[in-house]
Amino acid sequence: MSKKKLGLALGAGGARGVAHVGFLYALEEAGIRADCVSGCSMGAIVGACYCAGVPVEKIRDTALGLKLARIATVNVNPLRSSGLLRMTKAHKIMEELIGHDVSFEELRIPFCCVATDLVSGKTVELRTGSVIDAALASGSVPGAFSPMEREGMYLVDGGVLERVPVKELKPMGAEVIVAVDVLGDLVSTMKQKPSNLIETFLRYIDVIDTRVTHSKRKSRRRSIDLWLEPELGDMDQYKVKQLDFAFGQGYALGKANRERIGELIEG
Repeated sequence: MSKKKLGLALGAGGARGVAHVGFLYALEEAGIRADCVSGCSMGAIVGACYCAGVPVEKIRDTALGLKLARIATVNVNPLRSSGLLRMTKAHKIMEELIGHDVSFEELRIPFCCVATDLVSGKTVELRTGSVIDAALASGSVPGAFSPMEREGMYLVDGGVLERVPVKELKPMGAEVIVAVDVLGDLVSTMKQKPSNLIETFLRYIDVIDTRVTHSKRKSRRRSIDLWLEPELGDMDQYKVKQLDFAFGQGYALGKANRERIGELIEG
């Protein structure tokens, strides 16, 4: 009997998104590979590298060595640029991993990612053109990074409306859908009040994001075979630290569930 096609939905999560790498590493050990992947924000960046055929070990080594100074450059005029930071350095890192100007059509595994268009106010599925541009647009946190202009759209982090892009997988051929939400219930982990304007704005996004995600998960319950959340406690997604911890927790999640995933795809 042929195996069912496995679709992975890798959710948004900033620094917590390194857990996705650990999760994929655990599946690779068991000989399980996705047939298609959807991603949002950090999940889009990890997913793009995975679908381009970058070895998970290389993705891991790059992810664990990340620092804010290696990812972003400060905008000289943040107000005019609509963001404090630019992703020029992140773009170069991804080019080193998957190559220059790689298109979706060139990927080894079908992939798509989501971003939020500030012009239409809708979620946009990105599945054509430059993979790197699409993945970085999916991870452009409003206020922190400059939005990306593309075909008349003004794109920011897909997590604003679609933290875990599940519905995109069925049209890609997925028969088994596994969703990995590295953020979980952010509201329950918020122990301290925000101390400045930026933290207040990011907390506002997190609260809305959590409520929207939980609502969508309930409405799509029938189409999701497994919804998984690594145990990341109160790890701050906006601080590039505890990356080894995130990888380890993602690995533990993958190891604990790979037998169940294997059973699902075996039918």
